Amino acid sequence: MNPLLPRRTVLQSLVGGSLLMPGIVSQLLAESDGPSMKDDPLAPRPPHFPPRAKRVIFLFSTGGVSHMDTFDHKPQLFAADGKITGIGGGLSNQQRVLLKPLWEFRPGGQCGTMVSDLFPNLRELMDDVCLIRSMKSDDNEHYQATLAIHTGSFFFSRPSLGSWVSYGLGTVNQNLPSFMVLAPHLPYAGTLVYANDFLPAYHQGVRVIPGPDPIPNLDRRTMQERVQQLELGLSGALNRSHGARHPANQELAARVRTFETAFHMQTEARDVFDLSREPDNVLDLYGLSRDDTTGFGWQCLVARRLAERGVRFIELVDGSSSSNWDQHADMADHGPRAKQIDRPIAGLIRDLKRLGMLDDTLVVWTTEFGRTPGIDGTKGRGHHSACFSSWLAGGGVKGGSVYGSTDELAATVAENKVHVHDFHATILHLLGIDHTRLTFRHAGRDFRLTDVHGRVVQELIA
Repeated sequence: MNPLLPRRTVLQSLVGGSLLMPGIVSQLLAESDGPSMKDDPLAPRPPHFPPRAKRVIFLFSTGGVSHMDTFDHKPQLFAADGKITGIGGGLSNQQRVLLKPLWEFRPGGQCGTMVSDLFPNLRELMDDVCLIRSMKSDDNEHYQATLAIHTGSFFFSRPSLGSWVSYGLGTVNQNLPSFMVLAPHLPYAGTLVYANDFLPAYHQGVRVIPGPDPIPNLDRRTMQERVQQLELGLSGALNRSHGARHPANQELAARVRTFETAFHMQTEARDVFDLSREPDNVLDLYGLSRDDTTGFGWQCLVARRLAERGVRFIELVDGSSSSNWDQHADMADHGPRAKQIDRPIAGLIRDLKRLGMLDDTLVVWTTEFGRTPGIDGTKGRGHHSACFSSWLAGGGVKGGSVYGSTDELAATVAENKVHVHDFHATILHLLGIDHTRLTFRHAGRDFRLTDVHGRVVQELIA
């Protein structure tokens, strides 16, 4: 129902406009007052059990961040620089020249977790971070690995993690989408990283492109509010009348719900992206100047503002399919990429703590896979799905902890492997969702994010 005016009131107000209108309105009133399409599919839904987190901020670095240059300290790799090994590329039949990390590692926080000089700001906050050094994917290609870390599927389009969370929990703010993606450029796999696939369309992520106009077409078609109210009231009645005649058409219901959300965004979304009232000290946390409308700092601050307003799942994409962390030519290129995100991510964690939000906000950082200990290209590293690093903060995880390990050269998982499916199962668990019970019937079978796999890594949970 249109929130501005009751449907019946709007329709009755149109009667005097046409000789034909009274008959049309009477029919619409009779057809559209029924129960069809009344229930809000995005209304908050109870979790399966008490959650540790209410929302997720998912940070994705495109291209394959090198774990041994960032979060997986390997003194032996420093010592083995230039030596030839058979496991340098993660394949037993492939000889590679080993390449030492280009950055020194130092202990961070009171916990002493070793983090490289690529992330000096984040390193200070390792007491809040649960670091996973034993992540495992199943594919060395960007497209497939990116698809999997978002959807659990390596080869076929499936609903994204954010869409599953929206489907499972709904939203607490009817004026904003439940799932939003802040992405100046698309990563590998493109829009599939936030697609709803077979879930209803209102669970698809809404993409925001940083800039002076992050969500185009938010302006009203007419500046006369009364005219807009009348138009929307009539449109809503027509939609519901049509829906009552086609109650099994889920796509129709999804489209109507999407239009309603778009209307609500005309007011609240503008406020989200208006950073003018943020104090200078908060902007400084993210490395922002007052006029900035782009950059990863802008994405992080807007993510915090969306989280404050009840958006359930917010993804931030760092990099694109053409400019990212995929450094085959020279690992030194990791330097400027890390500088772009280190301070903003640290600022986000500090800001959430300042507002008392970190306890029930799960911050996730990951990439699609790691990189080889051996040289690939000239002075770079190759793709490496056998092991990589990810981390979680807030939302009920064990801050100041490290889980899992790799071998002495960071080539394979040595203990406590965490597969992509396990990663997803654990995120859902922190939100109060049993990953085996979050299902959707499609094409004659029940689908879920983790397919027939996945275990909750209880050791990550406080």
